[in-house]
Amino acid sequence: MLTAALRYIGKAVMLGLVLAILLIWLPRLQLLPGSNTDPRNASPLSYAYAASQAGPAVVNIYTRSFQNSALNNTKELVPQSLGSGVIMSKKGYVLTNFHVISDADEIIIALQDGRVLTAELVGADAPTDLAVLSIPADNLPEIPQDPLLSPHVGDVVLAIGNPYNVGQTITQGIISATGRIGLSTMGPDSNGRQDLLQTDAAINSGNSGGALVNTRGELVGINAGAYHLGSSQESYGISFAIPYQLAKRIMDELITHGRVRRGYVGISSVQIDSVTAKLQDVQAPQGLIIENMDSDGPAAKGGLQRGDVLLKINDKPINNVRDAMDIIAEMSPGTQAKFLCCVMVNSRFAPSPWKKMYVSINKIRTKQKAPARVPFAFMLL
Repeated sequence: MLTAALRYIGKAVMLGLVLAILLIWLPRLQLLPGSNTDPRNASPLSYAYAASQAGPAVVNIYTRSFQNSALNNTKELVPQSLGSGVIMSKKGYVLTNFHVISDADEIIIALQDGRVLTAELVGADAPTDLAVLSIPADNLPEIPQDPLLSPHVGDVVLAIGNPYNVGQTITQGIISATGRIGLSTMGPDSNGRQDLLQTDAAINSGNSGGALVNTRGELVGINAGAYHLGSSQESYGISFAIPYQLAKRIMDELITHGRVRRGYVGISSVQIDSVTAKLQDVQAPQGLIIENMDSDGPAAKGGLQRGDVLLKINDKPINNVRDAMDIIAEMSPGTQAKFLCCVMVNSRFAPSPWKKMYVSINKIRTKQKAPARVPFAFMLL
């Protein structure tokens, strides 16, 4: 009994001593260097890691074009434009905006390690304002990429580029909106058909083609332009970038085929919503009302008519114009597409039989024009 009592008392005494030591030393341990409990010693919020991961892969782009000399009848290369680009592969592929290099006779790329190289144009796509360049170099830094990346509103992003040729500059902001429709200035054929990321990170002249990255340094988009009032260079905190997934798809197409192959059916349409249905005085499901057609286009040859309501393409429901255009654009040349339409009978729409048609491909352009600058709207930088 005595031995058991002594053991019990000994355990209690040891436990008390341990607690006393902790009470005495714990406050001192909390004040040691590196402790996070003292705000004076807390690490400052920093995006240095993201900058170090992505920065080396963002290059400066300079272009020159031949112009008539003022002294004689010869032509000479003169500086044309300034922009940025992103090294997407160690093979030397650089992604940038089409408007940066559209009128160039010579493209020069300056890497962050000091190397200056002449680039060759692999391919360009005016509707998405993207171009792929190739540089002959080894040991190239490749920007981090996540194929499954899904940007969200509120994500912190960094815009990296060479604004006004002051050298590589990084600005910070958030993703303000996703799914912004690109204005027609994004390309002569885009007609507002491009999804863009909106950010309040400052994007200025020279930033075009640069990288928009997240806090891990992963590519989120290719910087394209910003809103400016008229010819003013004042920024309003509304900038845009081409999403990474779209840019990557376009890049792969340009590398493989030298151009982007898009399906074409030759229709223009308007989306049916409650307002449209009321104005048309019809009862219709969701879909697209075909307003105009190319008389020699695949749609007309396939039997579609003005006033038809497009409901499905290849069994995929069509809820808006973007859905239809995405499906059609991704079809290969000569693909046979199945359209489900409705026809109007006494202000109501009744399903019609399936109408089969062939989807043709856009004609190859010998020379693509760069998107124009538009006052009071989206300005390419």
